[in-house]
Amino acid sequence: MSTAVSSALVIKVADEVWIATALLHREHPEQVDFSIQDVVSRVRAEGIESPVRPGIYVHVVQHCVANRPPNPGRYRMLIETSDGRRRLYRAGDPCHPSRQRAKITPAAEDIPRAYRYLLAWYRDWCAALTNSALKSDPLQALWGSGRELWSDEHADDYVRRLREGWE
Repeated sequence: MSTAVSSALVIKVADEVWIATALLHREHPEQVDFSIQDVVSRVRAEGIESPVRPGIYVHVVQHCVANRPPNPGRYRMLIETSDGRRRLYRAGDPCHPSRQRAKITPAAEDIPRAYRYLLAWYRDWCAALTNSALKSDPLQALWGSGRELWSDEHADDYVRRLREGWE
């Protein structure tokens, strides 16, 4: 499924890795993560930059991986879910301290127009997974419960009413 893009834009290796991983997630929503080889193969199949640049492999293994020490790349585009497995990084995933505030997604202007829809897809994907996690966590599912106890009065008035008659 090659969608070779011919333009003057030279895409960053990290951005190319992010695009390939995002495409894998979209094409295989049933899979939680992908092997390093899956990501490298998807980069090759997409053919954004041809020939495939030698830095692709090391970016998938190290430079883009949030929970690995930076060496020297410090992106947070991928997460190592287990040995040799990767998925896109999401807020709340473990992150090496030296990668705090590092780049998570490509900037729209840095990637070919044909792939910019992936940025909106990624935001929706993260939001859907966050909402799903909230619903499945029994403690987080309690968020907002009890709100109706003082919905018709200010919280301070509610507490004051409960304390009436206390010494």
